Amino acid sequence: MQKVKIAIKTSEYGNSRLKETVALLLDAIRTRGESAVREMAAQYDGWSGEFVLQEDKKQRLIARVPEQVKTDICFAHDQVFRFAQMQRQSIQDFEVRPHPGVRLGQRVMPVDVAGCYVPGGRFAHTCSAVMSVATARAAGVPFVVACSPPRGESIDPAVAFAMDLAGADMILELGGVQGIAAMAYGIFSDRPANILAGPGNAYVAEAKAQLAGDGTCGIDVYAGPTESAIIADRSADPMTIAIDLVSQAEHGPDSPVWLFTDCRGLADRVLNLVPRVIADMPNHHVPKAAWADFGEIILCNDRDEICRLCDAYAPEHVQILAADPDWWLENLRSYGSLFLGEGSTVVHGDKCSGTNHILPTRKAAHHSGGLSVHKFLKICTYQEIDRAANKRFSAVASRLSRIEGMEGHARSCDWRLNKFFPDENWDFHVHKNLINL
Repeated sequence: MQKVKIAIKTSEYGNSRLKETVALLLDAIRTRGESAVREMAAQYDGWSGEFVLQEDKKQRLIARVPEQVKTDICFAHDQVFRFAQMQRQSIQDFEVRPHPGVRLGQRVMPVDVAGCYVPGGRFAHTCSAVMSVATARAAGVPFVVACSPPRGESIDPAVAFAMDLAGADMILELGGVQGIAAMAYGIFSDRPANILAGPGNAYVAEAKAQLAGDGTCGIDVYAGPTESAIIADRSADPMTIAIDLVSQAEHGPDSPVWLFTDCRGLADRVLNLVPRVIADMPNHHVPKAAWADFGEIILCNDRDEICRLCDAYAPEHVQILAADPDWWLENLRSYGSLFLGEGSTVVHGDKCSGTNHILPTRKAAHHSGGLSVHKFLKICTYQEIDRAANKRFSAVASRLSRIEGMEGHARSCDWRLNKFFPDENWDFHVHKNLINL
């Protein structure tokens, strides 16, 4: 392996000052509620209006959205919602009777309340509204609150339309830590969120992490800067690679983009093309910084080495511009979402293909996937063991409890053995004096 282009920076997470700032903000909101939220909204967003988007204002915003934009958002929503419905159908309730007198099962139930955050800083993340809200709805969540930071006099009209289309019960014109905390604590809805979903800046990500860490609610993923990798061989078009790398570097100056290849000529050609593609961009300073500081081109000996290295990086997105895409589908193990063939770009997944674009970053793909209906579901088990079955199950559980040194556990089963089978000669060694109480 050789790095044809080396990243001169690595993404830093867990900044201690950021952690402390977020902790102070969350504590203020936890103790002072809406008054603290109002102060922060004024300070950070210059917002002093109402936080809950009322129906009349929502309809005025929706009326401002061009019909073609509405059509496109509806198309994206249909793809995402249908895919999420298929995910929901992939996991079912079941019940089994593995032994006479024993009934075991699981129930798959949605959480009661979902909070969906939609970023609104440099971009109006219309598609993020679809990704989180529609997926929660497909899971069957009965109450969904969505929030996004206001941009001027309101949240973005297209974002409002997407939230409404996807089925948000309440929309908050509120962003940042204060938006996250308002959903988590149920400040405006009186319904604290069981799970928070959606990407955001470092403060939003840290707020979600701290709220999950203290047990306030669950979260989808810890969303760091967007990461994208391309795997390419000599058959790939260098210009396609360069354009796709730059398209993802547009996310932010700290967004890593990586090329893995076993072709030196291709690597050199892409290295030459990327700066020219960047120079042609209207916002060229952002992808220029991302490419300079975090971009890498990694030259490997063969596809097996590419596979090992790419899995080590565990990128959020991986594009395959190489022969035999199904080989890569079969062999790659750690990624957020995979894009097979030249016809598939990350942008499709970001916007409208149907898979979710809220995905694991900073190597979290080693242990988890991205947002899906499963994040909004609880798998709850149940069991029923009748009296006859206790003759075996309580005896086994009692012995195992004593092996582990858990005498109280053993006595719980001993009690049932004596109660259900009083004529048996059980060797309890314990609490004989309790039997006739």
